[in-house]
Amino acid sequence: MGGAPSGAGRLRRRAQGELEAQVLAVVRAGGGPVTAGWVRERLEGGLAHTTVITILSRLHEKNAVTRTRAGRSYTWTNASDEAGLAALRMRRVLDGERDREAVLARFVSALTPGDEERLRALLSRAAQAGPDAADATEGR
Repeated sequence: MGGAPSGAGRLRRRAQGELEAQVLAVVRAGGGPVTAGWVRERLEGGLAHTTVITILSRLHEKNAVTRTRAGRSYTWTNASDEAGLAALRMRRVLDGERDREAVLARFVSALTPGDEERLRALLSRAAQAGPDAADATEGR
């Protein structure tokens, strides 16, 4: 029989965080405040409006987007790039662990030499900038 292969009509399951990254990219492409409907129209996969609202709300909780009341709804604005969102995820994972030192030690031991050097340089710059700069970047 010809035709589509088995399962071709089904949407593939997205990897964890992939949908958030896609929604964040669409919001960023808007260049300013956008509605959930505007975001939905630009996403592939025919997502339900409520799904888009849920993802935007999760991104808001992670400080990746801001929202402003617009009538009975909200407009959404980018507050973080993909690197910022990845950093927020990493921080959330670290905050959920009891033995932070062990997690950080494993993370550092798995870095490539180039990434280890980048991390050392970043830590050095952060130390030179002082604690006030670190507090400002964390939104405290």
